[in-house]
Amino acid sequence: MAAVYQALHRRAASLLCRLHSTYVRKMRYLNKLKEDDSLCRQAQISGTFYLFHNLSPFLQKSGKKYLVPELSAAEMKRILEKFQEAEEWIEKKSVLIGCSDEHVPHFALDLGALEKSVIESELQGSFTDLRKALFVVDGKDSPLLASAQSLLRWHDSHQYCSKTGQPTQKNTAGSKRVCHASGITYYPQMSPVVITLVSDGSRCLLARQPSFPPGMYTALSGFCDMGKNVEEAVRREVAEEVGLEVESLRYSASQHWPFPSSCLMVACHALVRAQQAEISMDSLELEEARWFGLEEVVEGLKREPRSSKQDSGSVLPWFPPKQAIAHQLIHEWVKQQSA
Repeated sequence: MAAVYQALHRRAASLLCRLHSTYVRKMRYLNKLKEDDSLCRQAQISGTFYLFHNLSPFLQKSGKKYLVPELSAAEMKRILEKFQEAEEWIEKKSVLIGCSDEHVPHFALDLGALEKSVIESELQGSFTDLRKALFVVDGKDSPLLASAQSLLRWHDSHQYCSKTGQPTQKNTAGSKRVCHASGITYYPQMSPVVITLVSDGSRCLLARQPSFPPGMYTALSGFCDMGKNVEEAVRREVAEEVGLEVESLRYSASQHWPFPSSCLMVACHALVRAQQAEISMDSLELEEARWFGLEEVVEGLKREPRSSKQDSGSVLPWFPPKQAIAHQLIHEWVKQQSA
């Protein structure tokens, strides 16, 4: 009997803990907002808004830092009234992107149809290209801006049903779009991409594309083919781009990445045989691919783009910044080699 009582007590305590979990309560609240349009309309009154203009986020500079301002519904209404825009803009165009632990909802709104300079002057800031913004704002804000832009971009490109050609309508939260002519519901999706740091045991392989900034090298990456798993995608990508056969691989982490569209980056480490490590590069995909030793990688991690240019005009190698999952892969490899 005592054992039964203890089991019931443990189960009740576990359930109580889950019910009081900040994370669980927040996720359930967000789910309600996605499913209940009237509840989401109420949340827009008390929520905060992140502004975009043609998918570029709005930032404010404070000293040497760049801040991502959160505007209240009252501030948003004041701005829209300056353009004589209907108040329905907030409901019709904003998308839910999260909430605080205190259940303050966060929305994103793109004002691309309005005059950019007027908004920037009114709010004392500027709309900045997302690629730059991700690397100058605080680390906690980067994922939020990336997910917000991806969702706004998805809505912009899914305004019509692919089957009927009729307009689709978003729900209040922006978690889906519906074609009422066909009854089809569209949900935002991400494309899986593998990003792989290849090693032969003592060196790691990094590459660059012609479009990269001068001197920047990173890990190999490529989209997953339909019907293929991550392991197959890694082996195919390494074989295609640098002509090497992967002997073994291990998963590291994942990251949402908004470029070129909404992607799920699945990061892996791959090992190839040192005896078969001669690179045969695909020049259609890459501009350069080569092996880097530990010392060169450690030095490259310390460099920034501005400090990589030498007096002779040549550029020393440098790697993606800390916010990018490629940086994490390279850092993990250095730690493993150092150990």
